[in-house]
Amino acid sequence: MAHHLARNLLLVATLALSGCAAFSPDSGMNAVSDLTSQTINQDVAFVRTPEGAGAVDARVRKLLTRTLNAERAVQIALLNNKGLQAAYNELALAETDLVEQSLPPNPVFSISRISGNGASEIERQVVGDILALATLPFRSDIARERFRQAQLRAALATLRLAADVRRAYVRSVAANEMVVLLTDAKATAESTAQLAVKLGETGALNKLDQAREQVFYAETTADLAAARQTAASARERLARLMGLWDDGLDFRLPNQLPPLPRRPQALPSIEADAVAHRIDLQIARLELTALAKSLNLTETTRFVTLLDLAGISRRTQDPEGAPFRERGFDVQFQIPIFDGGEVRVRQAAETYNLAFNRLTERAVNVRSEARDAYRTYRSSYDIASHYQREILPLRKIITEEMQLRFSSMQVDIFALLTEARQRLASLRGAIDARQKFFLAQSDLQTAVNGGGAPASGGDTSTTIAAAASADGGH
Repeated sequence: MAHHLARNLLLVATLALSGCAAFSPDSGMNAVSDLTSQTINQDVAFVRTPEGAGAVDARVRKLLTRTLNAERAVQIALLNNKGLQAAYNELALAETDLVEQSLPPNPVFSISRISGNGASEIERQVVGDILALATLPFRSDIARERFRQAQLRAALATLRLAADVRRAYVRSVAANEMVVLLTDAKATAESTAQLAVKLGETGALNKLDQAREQVFYAETTADLAAARQTAASARERLARLMGLWDDGLDFRLPNQLPPLPRRPQALPSIEADAVAHRIDLQIARLELTALAKSLNLTETTRFVTLLDLAGISRRTQDPEGAPFRERGFDVQFQIPIFDGGEVRVRQAAETYNLAFNRLTERAVNVRSEARDAYRTYRSSYDIASHYQREILPLRKIITEEMQLRFSSMQVDIFALLTEARQRLASLRGAIDARQKFFLAQSDLQTAVNGGGAPASGGDTSTTIAAAASADGGH
């Protein structure tokens, strides 16, 4: 009988192995690549070999030979950022969990020998976890849901990095543009301050007007120093996100932001698009599905959490008689006297309810974030466009008219300089407005597709980890 039991255990294990998951060649990266390419139209790479690292380095060097635009900066980061590679390593680790949960438990073989007074006894056992074999399809199905979650988390990390790079790029280029503007303003203010000193020496300019020109020069100098520091910090942040080492830190950026698009995007169904496409919502939905299956498994196994079957073969050697062999089996199971599984079922049910409420909260927040992002996008476009269409052209007319009046000696040099200071303020406002528009454009894409900062309390990995005990520990 023990021989038949052991053979049956081996047969069940063989059948279970036929449905087991195996390691994929790409560690699940195809799904990540498809999601990110559809959203941001960029390539991703999981670097696992020296050859792959060499190919990535060559492509990054090629991209760095040209002046960077936002898309090139994002592509460099997706290929070269080591934090993103670590997220892909986590995906590969998640696949190991999938394969592990899809394998039946290994049978345990034991042998013992007892002798004394010339007699000896040899016992062999093959022990198998019947409960683990019976629940293997359910556990494997749950593991597949969790691996799909891991793929979405890797895609979400990719989108977050892309969004961070776009924001850093916009801030860095805007800072460069501000430095160029203030450098010219400082040169003009310095010439004006020197002229004021000379006029003051001749008595043609009073002390108050001299001080006004001197303080404008001093303030412009301070503003330029602050702008240069801002530009340096923004550039360093962009370099960090792109994962650049010493040999790539001399990358080139344009000195000004691109012009505004001719018309803003019209997104009448932005709320529905966000709910349908947001990756964080997809993760939450898969989490809820996995927890529902885990709850069903917990309810099914609430009374039986241990069921081991052992096939026993014993050979006894007696010096006073012929040796004889005994066969039998041993069954071990837990008697639910004190714990009938209520605790595990309650934990699983509350974990499911927690995930359901988190998903509902996230869906509400996603709709609100999408509405707010679009309103910010449209208002920032209108403000930046107002500067471009109205304020700056009017400032140009005023400057030209003031120069004509100065040439005909209708106004003095200081009236012309006062107007120049006002024009400088308008130019700085225009740069700031364009920067806010391009940041809002990036935030809009994030609001529709995902990739923003994780919501407070919405870390799905915490909830999934809490469910680990809800499936009976198998």
